[in-house]
Amino acid sequence: MLIEILKFIIYSILIVIISKYILVKILRKLAESLDLKAKTIGNIAGYATSVPEFLTITTSSLRGLSGASMYNILSSNIINLIQYLGSVIINKNGYILKNKAIKVDLILVVITIIIPMILLKLNIELEMWIVPIFIILYTLFIFLNNNVHKLYLEKQDTEIEVEIEKEKRWEKKNKKKTIKYSTILIITGVILFIIGQLLGNTLENLCNLFNISEIIVGVLLGFITSIPELITFLESQKHNKKFKDDMLGVVEATNNLLTSNIVNLFAIQTIGILIISII
Repeated sequence: MLIEILKFIIYSILIVIISKYILVKILRKLAESLDLKAKTIGNIAGYATSVPEFLTITTSSLRGLSGASMYNILSSNIINLIQYLGSVIINKNGYILKNKAIKVDLILVVITIIIPMILLKLNIELEMWIVPIFIILYTLFIFLNNNVHKLYLEKQDTEIEVEIEKEKRWEKKNKKKTIKYSTILIITGVILFIIGQLLGNTLENLCNLFNISEIIVGVLLGFITSIPELITFLESQKHNKKFKDDMLGVVEATNNLLTSNIVNLFAIQTIGILIISII
């Protein structure tokens, strides 16, 4: 019994440490070596920081814990928003939230919280008919995000990035470095997958031993899997402050938040539904 609890703690900590010190940092280096824009870096970080949710939800679904996966998504998305707002306040960037593009993105983020709340409140089972709806919503959210940025931010971002280019020295595109970073990311993904499988086994054992409800398990997983997002929210704004630009830092953090939340709800939960349906 004690061994299973220790396993759960150790595997959870490993996922957080690997995400923080390897996954996020390597992604930053890869993005900068390719001279990617702040919005693109934020999107990539959003996908990367959703890896823990992908692992926990996949393993939960494989073990028939569909309720835990939905509570995991809900708690993760809520915690992501709270952490994002906290990081903006800490970096004194609250005034940037008045930008129309940022406002639209945050409205979409709130919707990613409302949808799972409605599903849970109405006791709607996660079945195959939800999959096409999630796919359509995922496409719609991406479309809205891209277009509001083109309308309200793209010109401003370009002007800011041109100025920053004068102050900092980007690394030249280096194929060897790109291959190196990509290889490390693949290896990191494999390691996280293995740890995720171990965490899933431990989770199932704990549920059986203590008769833990899926709600508690889901919320607990939500806290654990949201830590990488907090790290990237703070890091993105801190990184851009070095070049005296707060806007790009908030743009990057906001896209990280939105991408992470829509991937959690629409993409990863869809995978969970497919797994449950197949099983």
